[in-house]
Amino acid sequence: MLTVLKYLWVLPNTLLGMVFVPLALVSGGKVRAVQGALEIHGGAAALFLTLCRASGMTIGHVILGKHARILDEVRLHEHVHIRQYERWGILFLPAYFLSSIFVWLRGKHPYYDNPFEKEAFEKTAVARL
Repeated sequence: MLTVLKYLWVLPNTLLGMVFVPLALVSGGKVRAVQGALEIHGGAAALFLTLCRASGMTIGHVILGKHARILDEVRLHEHVHIRQYERWGILFLPAYFLSSIFVWLRGKHPYYDNPFEKEAFEKTAVARL
C-alpha cells in the first residue's frame, strides 16, 4: 500500500517525465523498466540531456540517460533522486530549482552545492565503497 501511495504522490512529476517516451521512441531511443523506474535513453532524450549538459536526469519515476551505458553508471545516483521525489512529491521540482538559485546567489555552484545533489552524491559514494 505504501508503495502505491509513493507512486501516486510522485505521479504528476512522473507524467511530466513520460512526455519523453513517445519522443524517444519516434527518434530512435529506447525505453525500459528497471528497478521500479522507467528508463529512457537515446533519441530525443539524449538530445535534451545534451542541451542541458547532463548525462542523466530524473523526473519522477522516469530516468533519462544519453545512452544505456550512462544509465548503468548513474542509476544509483538517480535512484536517490527518486527517493527524494517520493519524500517531496509535487514540491520536488520547485524545491530543487529554488535550492539551486539560493546556493548560486550565495556564490556557490547551483548543481554541486544543491542539497539534493549533495545528498545523492554522498549516498552513492557510500554505496560504492
